[in-house]
Amino acid sequence: MKKNPTVPILSALAAIGTVAALYLIFVHDAGAHGGVDYKLNPDNGRLVQTSLFLSQRIFFFHVPFAFVLDTAVGVAGITSILFLWKRNPKMDDIAASATGIAVAFGAGVLATGSIWAKEAWGVWWQWEPRLTMSLLLWLILVGYVLVRKFAGPSADRVAAGLAIFGMVGVPFIYVMVGQDSHPGSGSNGTVATLSPAIRPAFWLSVATFLTWFVVLIIVRVQATRAERELRELRERALDLGVLE
Repeated sequence: MKKNPTVPILSALAAIGTVAALYLIFVHDAGAHGGVDYKLNPDNGRLVQTSLFLSQRIFFFHVPFAFVLDTAVGVAGITSILFLWKRNPKMDDIAASATGIAVAFGAGVLATGSIWAKEAWGVWWQWEPRLTMSLLLWLILVGYVLVRKFAGPSADRVAAGLAIFGMVGVPFIYVMVGQDSHPGSGSNGTVATLSPAIRPAFWLSVATFLTWFVVLIIVRVQATRAERELRELRERALDLGVLE
């Protein structure tokens, strides 16, 4: 059988992108010119621009992690809807794979955000709206994984509901939640207003992590599908009395 070259090619591109992004972020000093630096003003509780030195570089990982998280949650939610509608197990395989990736990158978002917060706010965590909603989204994703493992025969349908619920929650994090206490990505709170000096490093980092996401989801879908087919084969063998 002819091997699919997609994964090796994408992996090579992602590896090259990773090296290039690290160079732009740390060696080329991408964050030194118009970077996103914030500090909490103790007098009024608002964020003001300042210098966070190396901690500011976390921006180039924190936001791309969030891009991948949103993409993975969107894929999981849409394929879960298709699974509940058509009862196509292939859609469920994609949803399960995407959610597993979302859990990993969601943890990365929370971890990098906490490191940044320690420098900017002086605390590892602050219960402001966007952080709280991000934590709730991550807990929903973890709940999906636990349901798939322990909920029994109805696990796929219950988990699909959680994936859809998590997808619906994403706009609350990035659109419907105020940003008074949480820094935006640019001067108007959007990546479109980033300083031209840091756009190459930022968008290369985003593209690189999204490429890694494509690689991971292809590999995970293949593995998940193989596990499902093996499980179905075992159940048939049990029904036929081949296995005990």
